[in-house]
Amino acid sequence: MTPRDPSHPQPAGPLAGVRIVDLTGVVMGPFASQILADFGADVIKVESPEGDTVRHIGPSRSKGMGPMYLALNRNKRSVALDLRHPDALAALQRLIEGADVLLFNLRPASMARLGLSYDEVARLNPRVIYCGCYGFGEGGRYAGKPALDDLIQGSVALPSLVGRVTGEPRYLPTNLCDRTTGLTAVYSVIAALYAREKTGRGQAIEVPMFETMTQFVLSDHMFGKTFDPPLADAGYVRLLAKDRRPLRTKDGHICVLIYIDRHWKSFCEMLGRPDMLEDPRFLRMSDRTRNVDALYAFVAEVIATRTTAEWMEALARADIPVAPMHTPDSLLGDPHLADVGMFEWIEHPSEGRIRQMNVPGSWSDTPPAVRRHAPLLGENTREVLAEAGYTTEEIERLLAAGAARESVAPAR
Repeated sequence: MTPRDPSHPQPAGPLAGVRIVDLTGVVMGPFASQILADFGADVIKVESPEGDTVRHIGPSRSKGMGPMYLALNRNKRSVALDLRHPDALAALQRLIEGADVLLFNLRPASMARLGLSYDEVARLNPRVIYCGCYGFGEGGRYAGKPALDDLIQGSVALPSLVGRVTGEPRYLPTNLCDRTTGLTAVYSVIAALYAREKTGRGQAIEVPMFETMTQFVLSDHMFGKTFDPPLADAGYVRLLAKDRRPLRTKDGHICVLIYIDRHWKSFCEMLGRPDMLEDPRFLRMSDRTRNVDALYAFVAEVIATRTTAEWMEALARADIPVAPMHTPDSLLGDPHLADVGMFEWIEHPSEGRIRQMNVPGSWSDTPPAVRRHAPLLGENTREVLAEAGYTTEEIERLLAAGAARESVAPAR
């Protein structure tokens, strides 16, 4: 983004004044820390000399500045430290002393090997919120196992649920587990900061992917296994109906949900099919849920008789929920997103003109804002170390010894 004009300061955001030392990489942790940064927190992204792995995913104009990295790391400052070097570890500890939050996705054993267990960090800074995001809770037998989005999707039954519909288990084509767990980390950190305001004490928080996603999935799919003895099998039948999908029209697809009694009545009246309102399979919402395959098959057959534009108009007029089926490309051109300014083109100092997504939603008083571009690896090493009390000579020694690394942003 273009540099900030001091005469036009950006809104501070609701978390202004909160400093976060961010030891996370790839998707889950950076997604969480970017939201916190958008909310106004000063996020110091501590990277190895090789940088966050996600820097190198996808096409790029500059080394280490791929599209996923750019989408997950705005509003942060990057400090490159080689934590194998004792002087770099000492520098990190000094940063932690002045932090409100330490966010990490290293496994707890790795944090302990670095001398960064909660007890050790709390001795440096008793008020720190120590938030770990990793695969499995430390209280179970899976503690310490590696965890990636695909593995957690499989572990919480998502591919098997897809397989019940399609006949073949498949992963969802998005990093759902990383991002859902990242959101859980966001509200956990904010809640812990609120608690600290009342108690004055920091605390350790564990945000495990497996347990988080188990709750996420089984809130829908525990279903009949909620009861003892079970009243039905696990799996929400409406979500598993084979015809629960975008429906084919004469010239494309639409997404429609004829769900509550009012929607069903309006749909049947629109079709001139009052007889369907007397069909015992579809009388009430509970009946339609039990007979959801027959319901969706009927709706799919009807939707195929008109064009997308005809259905979009007719269903909207009947106040029945309907939406287009976007592709990623067409989503970028959605008129509502244009109205609310979801996307904008900005000038990044090293990457040139790039498209960014703005912070969703609006605030009346302390709005989140995009204040900084996603940084080059080590772009802010000098300034952050200086803020931590290092002299120019000390910073030069860290750089010369390889304990720290810097990149110089192009002139803006």
